[in-house]
Amino acid sequence: MYELIIAEKPNAASKIAEALAEGKPIKENIDGVPYYKVTRGKKDIVVACAVGHLYSLDEKEKKGWRFPVFDIEWKPAGEVSKRSGFSKKYLNVIKKLCKGANSFVVATDYDQEGSVIGKNIITLACKQKDAYRMKFSTLTKPDLIEAYENKSPHLDWGQVRAGETRHYLDYYNGINYSRALTSSIKAAGSFKIMSTGRVQGPALKIIADREKDIRAFKPVPFWQIELDGNVNNGDISAWHKDDKFWEKEKADKIMEKLKREKKALVDKAEKKQFKQNAPVPFDLTTLQVEAYRCHRISPKETLEIAQELYTSGFISYPRTSSQQLPDKLGFKKILSELARQKLYSNLVQKLLAKHSLKPNDGKKTDPAHPAIYPTGIPPGSANDREMRIYDLIVKRFMATFGEDAVRETVIIEINCKDEIFIAKGTRTVERGWHIFYEPYVNIEEEELPKASKNDAVNVKKIKFHSKETQPPKRYTPASIIKELEKRNLGTKATRSEIVDTLFRRGYVTGKAIEATNLGIKTVETLEKYAPKIVDEELTRHFEEQMEQIIEDKVKSEEVLEEAEEKIKEIISDFKKHEKEIGKNLLEANIETRDALSFIGKCPVCREGDLQMRRGKFGSFIACNKYPGCKTTFSLPRNALIKPSQNVCETCSYPKVLALKKAKKPMEFCLNPKCPSKHVEGEAGIQAKQIAKGIIEKECPTCKKGKIVLRSSIYGKFYGCSEYPKCKHTEQLVDGPVKEDSRKTKFFGIS
Repeated sequence: MYELIIAEKPNAASKIAEALAEGKPIKENIDGVPYYKVTRGKKDIVVACAVGHLYSLDEKEKKGWRFPVFDIEWKPAGEVSKRSGFSKKYLNVIKKLCKGANSFVVATDYDQEGSVIGKNIITLACKQKDAYRMKFSTLTKPDLIEAYENKSPHLDWGQVRAGETRHYLDYYNGINYSRALTSSIKAAGSFKIMSTGRVQGPALKIIADREKDIRAFKPVPFWQIELDGNVNNGDISAWHKDDKFWEKEKADKIMEKLKREKKALVDKAEKKQFKQNAPVPFDLTTLQVEAYRCHRISPKETLEIAQELYTSGFISYPRTSSQQLPDKLGFKKILSELARQKLYSNLVQKLLAKHSLKPNDGKKTDPAHPAIYPTGIPPGSANDREMRIYDLIVKRFMATFGEDAVRETVIIEINCKDEIFIAKGTRTVERGWHIFYEPYVNIEEEELPKASKNDAVNVKKIKFHSKETQPPKRYTPASIIKELEKRNLGTKATRSEIVDTLFRRGYVTGKAIEATNLGIKTVETLEKYAPKIVDEELTRHFEEQMEQIIEDKVKSEEVLEEAEEKIKEIISDFKKHEKEIGKNLLEANIETRDALSFIGKCPVCREGDLQMRRGKFGSFIACNKYPGCKTTFSLPRNALIKPSQNVCETCSYPKVLALKKAKKPMEFCLNPKCPSKHVEGEAGIQAKQIAKGIIEKECPTCKKGKIVLRSSIYGKFYGCSEYPKCKHTEQLVDGPVKEDSRKTKFFGIS
């Protein structure tokens, strides 16, 4: 008999086994699924792994397309969804290993999701009522040993119940509202899968409301007056103290008064110093916001990268709301480990020289985990984007221990014919924590020339600026995450996924997030006929209820009963107006589809519009005047294609953007015969010779085929004659035929 430890992921199982083993853990597998045998003292231990959720909620009995649905249960994930089919073998291995165990330990992530994963495995797969629970925030050996030696004798039932309730609520809302919307489209005579949910609806309303404000915005003109001058041989720019003039006549009078003036005097010069506190440690949201600001990495990808860094042992658990680092983490030890990395060595030494190490903790807390911090283990296997996130986390961690920065603001008031102009500049006097957070410090330096009262100012020019008020800014992927957190909608782990779903459903589009007509119309329709679906107050109410479940102030059953009654009311009202809802949504969907698929005017018939189409063999572009105009363009299958709104400077054909994950978008002309795609000079001559067989070169990859000239929508390139068996490609370059590994994946045959 042995003790069975359940980890959430294979990587975590490996780390736990290595930490607990007194020797080397024995790795074995069943059906390719790894598990580990460990001896610790006199105890035999087996460490097994899940792959996230091995169970999913589903209807108890499938009775066709119906709603509302509340009779649901946990089933093996592989039975619920084909996409989760791979999890079946992991579940089978755990079931086999359960039979030889007399003690069970849950070592999944210590949060609501991890608690639900562990509880389902213990109760459904292992048929146990309870288990020991390990709690850790990093996958380092010391933390894992401590978590094992001090494991709780019971599951964290507060987390389990809150997590399960959240799953039930999300299922209730998601399936019933989504089926209702889809059913309304069917009632209107068409078909399209529509979706909304407990948080998705309110999130869409926030974005749609902002878009309506932007569309309704009417700019208001205003005027500003700027003095461009010189004081003590230093240039200075100052603005009239009234800042914005809403009446042009008033601004005109001042301009008329000052238009020939060449002299002014300094009326006042003040210096004020202030301290700029060190930043607080990262919680997940602030990490996502900073990653987007500094690297333009989306919140969803940031979470994925951070999770990978965590499971590799490089950082602490990322799904945390805490902005606090407790002393027990051992700051000196972590910094000493970081000092072994050349990149941080010099900076770390400055911190280690301090008498004490005290981080500038923020206000936000998390009972389960501290703020995000590096473990000190060097990420030797990390890729470029992982290193960017890792560097951001390390430098933020170091910066929290830095001294306050000291900045100085200088305000100079200039009197020009009794009109007061104000110049303001701020500079850093003492860098403090800035040195640890470079290059991510987000401040502007503007130093003014030295000036004292009554110093002469040479006026070079009085400038008159005509401006207009600007509409509200659209949300970015980072700012919408921050807004959802502010409104207590969703969780730290789900917000980025919710926003991603809005994109996938066509409700929003663009880097500056714009609600599509479909998104706006969906919100307007729901507000009219089923307002509770997009009501953030209702969503926030249930978020608060789940917090109370953790604290055992509210029973899960009570929350679910209340939710069921609310949903029944909403669906009842919805069904009364099903056809009207479907008609509105269908019209919006057609408008949005046409808008998003528009590429440009057809260059052949010059009457139709080129639009994205999907066929049996993938996406293509065609003229909407078919069959009158049969113009079509094939598209590559290895990239997401979007309109660019630009035309080719060479041939005037529309351009499109090819988007690939982790790569910069590539803009290219649709015309396969565009002169811009032909290579001139030596490279062009060489290409013709290779095409005619005058020059022959063996494929360096397969050693069987020959290099031949091929064409794709991106232009001409070299490929192997053995394609598709060999997918070797080379870029056309000026000079000898040369492989370009950066282009190999992109210039593939489409």
